[in-house]
Amino acid sequence: MYLKNIKIKNFRKFGEESNLIEFVSQKDALSTDDINIAKATTLIVGKNNSGKTTITEALVKLIDKKAFNENDYNFVYLNNLLEQYKLDNYDSLPKFEFELVIGLEESDDENDLVTNIVPFLDIENVEKKDFKIIIKYIIEEEPILQEEIKKIIEKYKDDDYVLFQKYLECIGKTKKTIRYYNENGELIKEKFKLKNLINIKLIQANKIISDNSLSTIFNKIVQYKYKTENLDEMNDHIDSMNKDMTNKVATSHTPRINSALHAIESKDKLSIRLSSDINFDVLMNTLIKYSYLEQGLSIPQGQFGLGYSNLMTIIGEIIDYIEQYSDDNTNSKLNLICIEEPEAFMHPQMQELFIKNINDAISHLLNETTKNINSQLIVTTHSSHILNSKIHTSNSFDNINYITVIDNKSTTVNLNDENIIDSESPNALNDLKFIKKHIKHKVSELFFSDAIIFIEGITEETLLNFYIDNDEELSKYYVSVFNINGAHGLVYHKLIKLLKVPTLIITDLDIKRTGEEKSNFSQINDLNGRKTTNATIKRYKGNENIQDISSYFEDDNLYITFQSQQIETYYATSLEEAFILQNYNNELLNKVLKTLKPQIYSDIVGDEENKNNLKNNSYKLQRKLSNSKSDFANELLYQFNIKEDEEELPILPEYITNALDWLKIQLQPQETTQEV
Repeated sequence: MYLKNIKIKNFRKFGEESNLIEFVSQKDALSTDDINIAKATTLIVGKNNSGKTTITEALVKLIDKKAFNENDYNFVYLNNLLEQYKLDNYDSLPKFEFELVIGLEESDDENDLVTNIVPFLDIENVEKKDFKIIIKYIIEEEPILQEEIKKIIEKYKDDDYVLFQKYLECIGKTKKTIRYYNENGELIKEKFKLKNLINIKLIQANKIISDNSLSTIFNKIVQYKYKTENLDEMNDHIDSMNKDMTNKVATSHTPRINSALHAIESKDKLSIRLSSDINFDVLMNTLIKYSYLEQGLSIPQGQFGLGYSNLMTIIGEIIDYIEQYSDDNTNSKLNLICIEEPEAFMHPQMQELFIKNINDAISHLLNETTKNINSQLIVTTHSSHILNSKIHTSNSFDNINYITVIDNKSTTVNLNDENIIDSESPNALNDLKFIKKHIKHKVSELFFSDAIIFIEGITEETLLNFYIDNDEELSKYYVSVFNINGAHGLVYHKLIKLLKVPTLIITDLDIKRTGEEKSNFSQINDLNGRKTTNATIKRYKGNENIQDISSYFEDDNLYITFQSQQIETYYATSLEEAFILQNYNNELLNKVLKTLKPQIYSDIVGDEENKNNLKNNSYKLQRKLSNSKSDFANELLYQFNIKEDEEELPILPEYITNALDWLKIQLQPQETTQEV
């Protein structure tokens, strides 16, 4: 058996929709000689406060029957209910709901825990490969809660904040119960405990709190080893040690201490006996010292780096789990190992190797044991490096759950190789190979960005980063700028739409010119009959004709912009040309052009430096800069940073400022009906 998926409804940030988290079975991956933990690991990724920990917390509470409280409800959901109660509508009362789908595998023992799972099986379809457990955490005293809510609504109707707080208190004080249902919605009346079906091991990897944390982990392993294999022999040694120590202490010290006591009290009333009382637990916890050998030197664990300590803590917890894993649990329970945010204290390179390191450790451990471990590994992270580690070690996007927040609710996107690529594309297979390899180079940050901007050149990258850093609104967000040409950038569009991150795609109009027009550096002031060579524009417009092109394209969370409008009567074909047209009279831009291309600049503006000639030769300047774009971008940045008066800086072309304004709107805090 394995956990196939779970739906989380109205628990913390999760609402009624987009709340399915999918998991992968590890059985096949762990039973082969070529173990691949990465391929069999379920990864849950997302930014801080998106809801990753909520998933593991829900599993722990359900399995270990830890108490829920009023703060575990989704507050938007509670507020919407309160609005209904104000209208005297009590059709629905607060509840959590969870749906677990348990997958069945051919190797599962048919007689295994039959009494536990039969109530959830569909007898009419015995060949089904899974079954569903519906869990509801519901109000038990409905009339009492209704009356209490009516009272507080009447009493605090003029103060929404206090009303909501009192409403929460009412829910918290009301008795609740957990009930189980099968797929048909039938209440399971038999006594059922989820803990008898599922075992969960939670490794909170960032909990290194003392210098002896690792000793605690390895003590558990060593103690378990001795207790299961050599306890009798060890106890014989301890008994002998206690006897020897007691004899020595009694001979040397007992008579002298008793002599002093008997001077003030009769020996018939008071005497002492000294003895050694070492036991197995005291020996292992107190007397055994752990240190590390580094280039022949014994290093105390307090000097061990936090990153390595964190990694060793995780591996130690897994070793402890495997050591204590009973053969009886091989088929009798569904086993989950959850590692929360393992990247704590690890430098980027260690994070990149994390999945591989865990894979190697588990592979080594399993090769040394005869146990048939059947456990699912779940990792939550907000590290782009661990995401890379997962993708490249497994060579797949499968089994990645991306968690984001939309309308103040956690939203899950289940990623896999099939849904991130346009399957209708004739190059779908190659596109998938490309994105797997290319995403390693910084682009994985898009999973953790507030907004994304795709651009096509070094000038765009330099300018956009500078203007964003100096924008009062945008500088407050994590906006990732990725430099990738349009044809290759198109490969990412389906993935970006799945992630729902606001994304600008700033591309070039790329007006197709004749050879003569190129030779003469002809300016373009009319788009009639004109075509583009730009792959992105052709994709979204549906053809290459640009005479009737719109100002931009918008597709869900994508905003595609380009030089669609005239600047100083001309149509620019690239950002460099648009920037020159927009700022042809700007002193700083002229200084940069004069520095980089002194002869060409002089030929264009003349001895009197007629700057109007710059706009009439914008295409020629762009062409002359084509092999110096990096120098152009860096010189602009240099001049930007030494310029004290910001009002004298060049401005971005309108098509870009409009796009940035769209982005600001998308990034504005989402409104909610919650009044707390």
